[in-house]
Amino acid sequence: MTYYAVLDTNVLVSALLKNGSVPWQVAEEALHGDIIPVLNDEILTEYEDVLNRPKFKFEKRTVDVFLNDLKKRAVYAEVGLIEDIVPDPKDVVFYAVLMEKRKEEEAYLVTGNLKHYPVKTYVVTPKEMLDILREG
Repeated sequence: MTYYAVLDTNVLVSALLKNGSVPWQVAEEALHGDIIPVLNDEILTEYEDVLNRPKFKFEKRTVDVFLNDLKKRAVYAEVGLIEDIVPDPKDVVFYAVLMEKRKEEEAYLVTGNLKHYPVKTYVVTPKEMLDILREG
């Protein structure tokens, strides 16, 4: 079964920091498996900006290949209007894209920071996303 998911930037950072970790497994599913990433240009720019920060010491080529592969599998969604409150303005785009995609398909937001988003069954941790994949 295929699942649509908006991946919060923290999931990608964690995936690249620790090969084999739960976030890494989610990223692998987004690159080669049952997760179809949901993006828009603003999210992609956020990914590029954060993953290229010197503090993470990711090789530029690694980031470029990773993001290019992610883009090849992704579907794009516009930012929709949201009624829920998202505490951090930088996170609004992730939730708004999720809600727009959910108008046509079931979709999830995968994040390591649940407190940054409204409490919803479709806002999940990387571990919960893997459980959904296994149960599907």
